[in-house]
Order: sequence, then C-alpha cells, then structure tokens
Amino acid sequence: MHRTLTEHARCLYGDEYRPAPECAAEHRERYFVEELTFADPDAVLAMLRELCPHLVDGHLPVWVRNLAYRLVLLQRPDEPSLMREAAQSLWLHGPDWDGIAADLERRAAELEAR
Repeated sequence: MHRTLTEHARCLYGDEYRPAPECAAEHRERYFVEELTFADPDAVLAMLRELCPHLVDGHLPVWVRNLAYRLVLLQRPDEPSLMREAAQSLWLHGPDWDGIAADLERRAAELEAR
C-alpha cells in the first residue's frame, strides 16, 4: 500500500526526478483517482509540486493535473496564489482551457482587490 498520494502517483505514472518505489500494490488508475478525490488539499499540492515542480515537466497526465487543481480550488476557493498556479497549468497545456485560466486569473485579481 502507498503511504502518500505522491507515492501512489509516482508508482502509477512515474517520476522524471526520482525512481518509482518498488511495491506490490495493484496499480489501477481508478484507485488513484479515488484517493485523489478524497485527499486533503495539502496532500494534493504536495503531489503536484513534487512530481511537477516546474509545471511543464513531470509525467502526470494533464487531466490528472487539471482534476487535482480543481479539487484543491474547491476546498480552498479564496486563495489567489493558488488560482494563479492553477491558471498557469491550464495556460501551458492547450487552448481548450484558456477561458477557464483567464477566469481564474480574473477571480484572483478580484479577491486581491477586496
């Protein structure tokens, strides 16, 4: 069994900075998604920052990054710096999410202006 969300993601997707730990756990994506869904925001952010420290790197699939940021923002809806971090990830991974990225940046600016 994995001790952390980061370890689980590393086993499932790999890590360009560290080797995946040896483990006998069954690696099915749905188990990881279940763990991600109910993880606390600090665990999710730790995973993102350890496995993708420069936003453009890492082996996490883009959809996992998008879901992770969405889940964290639902739990921490009033953090402008986190909104901008999520927006940067969206800007870097294709035009499909440009409108969402722009909205996050707008909302972050509005929160800071208050």
